[in-house]
This record gives sequence, structure tokens and C-alpha cells, in this order.
Amino acid sequence: MNKGGFSWSRFLGISASKARISRKIGIPLSRSGRNQKIGRMVTRGGCLIVLLIPIVLFAAARYFL
Repeated sequence: MNKGGFSWSRFLGISASKARISRKIGIPLSRSGRNQKIGRMVTRGGCLIVLLIPIVLFAAARYFL
């Protein structure tokens, strides 16, 4: 089942304290967490491609008409 192995960080409570700090300040401490948060802020939780399609179509219509 558990193939994670032993972690000194979890044993010493470093992981839990980082998680508590991160939740309290509202900014993830991991790089991937920060990237996800920025991505959600930019797209407002939606898919960026779906949001860009109307903009591209509008720009193309103005260019060709």
C-alpha cells in the first residue's frame, strides 16, 4: 500500500507547519501551488483556451471586415 517511505520532514512536523503557514497567508509555498494559483487568477477558474476563442474570433472579424 504505502510506498512513500520515511520522511524526516513529516516526522519533525515541518510539512504540517508549512501547510499551516501557507493556509494562513493564503499563498502556497510550493512552486507548483503558486503557479496553479496564478493560473486560476488569470483565467478566473476557467480554461484559458475557451476564454481566448471569442477574443480571437472578434479580432479576426474586425481584421477581415
